[in-house]
Amino acid sequence: MHAMILAAGRGERLRPVTDQIPKPLVEVGGQSLLWRHLVALESTPVISLVVNGAWLADQVFAEVARYKQTTKAHLPVNWQWHRQLEPAGGLETAGGIIMALPRLGREPFWVVNADILTDFDWSAMPQTLGDGVLAHLVLVPTPAFKNQGDFGLTADGRVDPAGDWTFSGISLLSPQLFEGFEVGRLALAPLLRAAMAKGQVTGQVYSGYWQDVGTLGRLQQARQDFAS
Repeated sequence: MHAMILAAGRGERLRPVTDQIPKPLVEVGGQSLLWRHLVALESTPVISLVVNGAWLADQVFAEVARYKQTTKAHLPVNWQWHRQLEPAGGLETAGGIIMALPRLGREPFWVVNADILTDFDWSAMPQTLGDGVLAHLVLVPTPAFKNQGDFGLTADGRVDPAGDWTFSGISLLSPQLFEGFEVGRLALAPLLRAAMAKGQVTGQVYSGYWQDVGTLGRLQQARQDFAS
């Protein structure tokens, strides 16, 4: 199983915290968000991981290297990770994934945004996609800080382009979703919506803890949640 952690964001809304450290290294409960994702993925079938970086990327890659060195006794022998350095400003979500495709293989792969805090259990995440399906998304109840949700979910598990659920930043994606696109700045949402219009996206709802740590206020909330 291959996976990718999207860790190249600048974190403008987390400044001044992110003036000195990249957003994935913001700590909650004494551990960085990135470290927590690595812990969560450790006991899964993932044996190859891509981590991208742009702003203060050296710190991102050093954190992964430190994690692997610290926990190597617990990791599978063939567990490996690949660093992906992107241009200043990053390539956005889809652009970063497209750049990583040669290392992600030909089968569907997991993707997770580095700037979320969650206790999502990866054992509940599918490793394969149904016939004709290009993506599977984990959806969460829309948080109070958003005016509306991102997507809907039908009774048969298909994701609609509009609805009351919020995309968690956790997904299983097929390389075919990105066919015809070159490496460059590109967001993921338009590609997902185009696939949804063709009935090519499935989803599941996760009702456990999830927090987007994208602003100073949400970071403070995440720290309060963890402390309690």
